[in-house]
Formats: sequence, C-alpha cells, structure tokens
Amino acid sequence: MTATIEPGQVELLPGVRGFLSGSRKFLIGGQWVDAAAGETFETVDPANGQVLTEVPRGRAEDVDRAVRAARAAFDGGPWAEMKPNERERMLWRVGDILSERAEEFGQLEALDNGKSAGIASAVDVAWAADVFRYYAGWATKIEGSTVGVSMPFAPGGRFHAYTLREPVGVCGLIVPWNFPLLMASWKLAPALAAGNTVILKPAEQTPLTALLLGEVFEEAGFPPGVVNIVTGYGDAGAALSAHDDVDKVAFTGSTEVGKKIVDAARGNLKKVSLELGGKSANVVFADADFETAVAGSVNAWLFNHGQCCVAGTRMFVEDSIFDDFTAAVAEAASQVKIGPGLDPATQLGPLVSQEQFDKVTGYLAAGLADGARALTGGKRYGDTGYFVEPTVFVDVDPSFSIVREEIFGPVVAAMPFDASEGVAAAANDSIYGLAAGIWTKDLSRAHLTARQLKAGSVWVNQYNGFDTAMPFGGYKQSGWGRELGSAAIDLYTQTKAVNVAL
Repeated sequence: MTATIEPGQVELLPGVRGFLSGSRKFLIGGQWVDAAAGETFETVDPANGQVLTEVPRGRAEDVDRAVRAARAAFDGGPWAEMKPNERERMLWRVGDILSERAEEFGQLEALDNGKSAGIASAVDVAWAADVFRYYAGWATKIEGSTVGVSMPFAPGGRFHAYTLREPVGVCGLIVPWNFPLLMASWKLAPALAAGNTVILKPAEQTPLTALLLGEVFEEAGFPPGVVNIVTGYGDAGAALSAHDDVDKVAFTGSTEVGKKIVDAARGNLKKVSLELGGKSANVVFADADFETAVAGSVNAWLFNHGQCCVAGTRMFVEDSIFDDFTAAVAEAASQVKIGPGLDPATQLGPLVSQEQFDKVTGYLAAGLADGARALTGGKRYGDTGYFVEPTVFVDVDPSFSIVREEIFGPVVAAMPFDASEGVAAAANDSIYGLAAGIWTKDLSRAHLTARQLKAGSVWVNQYNGFDTAMPFGGYKQSGWGRELGSAAIDLYTQTKAVNVAL
C-alpha cells in the first residue's frame, strides 16, 4: 500500500516509499517485533481517505513487553552506567539525523497528518531536532546541591547534607496526532537526557513518524530497551497509564482523556504530567498595528489547520475596530490555499480523520443554528478528503458551543469588547487556560493585561511565540506541569536528600 500522488504534488522520496511499502513493527527491547496477537490497523491519508500502510495494534500484552524491556534497561546494562556526556552525544546525534532526514520526515508527516510537507520539514522536524540538541546539553547539567543544615535537635553534631537529582525510571509517553513528531520530541528528549527509559505510544491516527524515529534511535546508538515504541488505540494507552511498573506517564491530548490518565495512574501513584485542551483568547486593542494584528490573528487559529491546543479561537476585538478588523481577518482567511500536504502551494491541509472532520463540521452546523453569522467559510471544502473552509463567526454569544468548547479546526469566534470595561473577565471565562495573545502598542496595557489573563503562555504582538527554552503548560483544566525549558527536567527527575553524620 502506497500513497497516491496527484497532479501538483511532489514525488515521494525513495525512503518514504520504502517505508510505506515495508512491514511495520513495534520497537521493543531493541528488536522490531509484531503484535503478540498479530493484529494490525490501517493508517489513512486524510487528503483523500486512501490507506497508506498498516501498523501493528498493541494491546496490554505488548505494553507489558515494552515495560519489561524498559525496566531491564533502566535497572542494569549500559544505559544505567552511561555517563551524562555519552547521553549528550547520543541525543545530539538524534538531532543531527533528524536534520539530515528532514524532508523524508516532512513527507511522511504530511501523508499521515495532512499538514504541508514543506511546513512539516521546516517547522516540525527542524524544531524537533532543536529540542533534542537543547536537551542533549542538559544531560551534563542536572545537578544536586549541598545544604547547610542546622539540626537543632542534635546540638554539637556535624553533618554533611546534599541532594541528588535522579531519573524517575520507566516513563510512558503518550502523544497526540496534531504534531506527532514534535510532541514526541518534547517528551523523549528531556526524559532521556535525565537517564530514564521510555515507552512511546503515538496516536493511532498518526503512528508513522514515531516508527521512523525508532530507526533514528537505533542509528544514534541507543542501547536496547531504552526507547520502545508501541502503536495502538486508547486501550494501549490505558494499559501503559495503569501499569504498576511504569513510574511516570506524560500525556498530551484532550482534557477528557487526561482525566482518564489520572484515574488510571492511581494504582501505584505514578508521577503524571498533562498538556491538555485549550480555548485561547486572542485580544486585539484598537491601537494595535492593524495589518500585523490581522496576519497574526489569522495565524492564531489557522496554524496547523486549527488543530492546535493553543489556537486563538476566541478573538476579542475592541469595539471601535471590530467590523473592519473581523472583515480583514475573514478576507485574509478566505485567500488561504487549501490542498493536500504534498502540494507545495498548500497553506491549509485537511483535518486528520473522518472523526475529526465530523466533529468540526458538527460545530459549524451548531454555530449557525445558534444564530452565529459566518463572514467566510462555514462548510466543508470540496468533496474528497477531510477539508473544511476557514470560518470566521461573528454575532456570537458566550454561551454558544463554538465559544465554550474546543473545536480543533479552522474556526474562530469573534466578539467585541469595550476597553473601558476591561476584557480580562471575558477572556478568562473558560475552563481552559493554556495560552493567550495580546495586540497593542501600549506597553503598560500589554503587561497589565498579561498579568490579568489566566494562561500558561501569553504572547504580545505575536502568536505561537514558542521557544525551546521557554516553559509551556496550562492553567486550570489545560493541564499539570510544564514542558520545554528547564522545567521539563523537573518532570523526569526526582530529588533525593542525603544527610550524613560526620
């Protein structure tokens, strides 16, 4: 089974064709193996609904095999004895291989996810390589400290007290379908830099770049069992989350599933970090640079086809410019080139699956039924694949589902506000608190509004202002913990206090 190349699309690289035509397997204990039950499932090109290839379907038995392999690698063998600078060199090599194979990974991501191959190569793969290099440097910089203890109940005693930062152990990493390779790198790199072993479970909709990444870890020289990859559905993720020999689970996905992860982790009270849903506010004041704010606000909810947890899908615009601004946003969105990810001209690809397509078009119908007005879009695009028109809704009420619920598609709801009355209360009126944007030339207003917004990331006069060194995570029901930056090292280490009587 191979992808169909249509007119206007680039030809697949030989490595991608070979990968799709080959037999896909799990990576467990340094071996590529079939599912214990011999089951497989199909992964589909969302641009046309055609099957790309089949991958093994993991069940609890396969997860257990992977956990046992990870435990064996953590408790003994070369990984357990490896020096930090050796881990550093291996992680750096992963980054280099990703850079060398960026186009290959980009094409595979485009086929499996639907996003532009060019954007996937230049953004997703390039950033993933940067993440591995960044955390390669951290491998040699994880330090404890000495503590000057008083020990008031032991007068006259002398003590030497210090702390050690140690790896957590076996980590289950469950990643979503919107940024398959990138989200895997966000978890794999810090976990491995800290000396943990891992089981990676990619989303069932987009398993391919995770499996290809397994080949990269082999090439980089990682010992058997350090990185294990099991593809499957939610039952595999549930088995990983509940497994008593897993010490930590990291999950990126919906808030609904995140709560199930927490329930599953209760058995052995494993550490849990969660990066969950969002319904981010993007606030535009009348004094903002109009053209810059329009372009940035379009990017806020159209980037990655709107399938982005931080998408600025609640757009608050100061009332004096509301009509002009929303009209400009709608005009810009209507000019976006829609097409398959392998077409170099594509700016907006398909949604990832039939399920996601049905969900987003259902929200479009609900918004119109509630009385919202679409300045542009409002329906599917074409009659093949999972394409949806970019949609700008106005005349919305805060009670509408398109305002309150995460749609995860190219849809924005715009609402006016009176600057004299403030905007923070409306912007914070959400169960989520992942990100927010502010557009203004008034620096005092920018800083004051940033303080008022209940969000883990606030971007001023930009949107999607990520950096590998900046912590990322959410308030409220957008999750627990922070990924990226030094904060991610905290997720994958634990502190031991040692106090020696001299």
